[in-house]
This record gives sequence, C-alpha cells and structure tokens, in this order.
Amino acid sequence: MCAKLILEPNPANHCFGCGGANDSGMKLTFELDRDTRRVTGKFILGPRYGGGAGFAHGGIIAIVLDEAMGKISKLTDERAVTAELNIEYRKPVPVDAEIIVSGWQEEEKGRNRFRIGEIHDIQGNLLARGRGRFVVVAQPVAAQQAATT
Repeated sequence: MCAKLILEPNPANHCFGCGGANDSGMKLTFELDRDTRRVTGKFILGPRYGGGAGFAHGGIIAIVLDEAMGKISKLTDERAVTAELNIEYRKPVPVDAEIIVSGWQEEEKGRNRFRIGEIHDIQGNLLARGRGRFVVVAQPVAAQQAATT
C-alpha cells in the first residue's frame, strides 16, 4: 500500500471545505501520509476568502484547520465529527500567498479523538493553531463486526 494518499474533493460530497459538489465550496485537497500519520495541504486561499485588512477571514481559517484535523480519520476509516474546536490566531493569514496546513492526532480516549492543526507560511512561521475534539460516529465495518462477535 502506498504510504501517501491524495485526498481530492469527492464529486458527490457537498461539504463546504472539501466537497466537490458544492459550487461555493473551497474544494480543498490534502495529502495523507500513513507513515507520519499526518495530513498536509498547500493552498493559496485567494481574495474570495478575505476578511478585514485583506487577510483570511477567521471563519475560513477555522474551516481549513477543521478539515485538516478531520482528514486524520482516513487513517482508520472512521467517521468522526467535530465536537469542539479551539483556534489560536497567532499572525494574520495571507490570502495571496501559499500557506501550509497540517493536522495530526495527539490522543484517543474511547470515541474521542484529540487533534491538532496548524497553518504556517512558506517561511515556516506559525500563523494559526487549532485544537479539536472529534467524536467517532461510525467505526469501519471490520471493527463493527469484531465488536459483535
């Protein structure tokens, strides 16, 4: 199995962040590295997602971080939803320059998945960090079958 998987927008998904069927959506693409157990994405957001002073809108920053953290579920084929999301806005996020977004899981307790997401500029400066608690709503079919036997 390939260690890296490209997570492109699903043409049947209406998700604002990563769906391909949402005409107004961001259509974000990520790379999942099974070896490092991290998700990364490189984007230029563009002026469409701007807020005050010409930088990225805080809500858009939250969406990008939520998407990066949510994609970690692809490692285990779980379906998990965001239960809590805390964003630390460190520096303005540009809309006209490339940003690097990453996400990973720190801890697992029962159905809870505790994850971190970060946005850096191309020089490596930390622009924003998100901490999220995701709750598993559906296990992979193999795990469901093992639990019932």
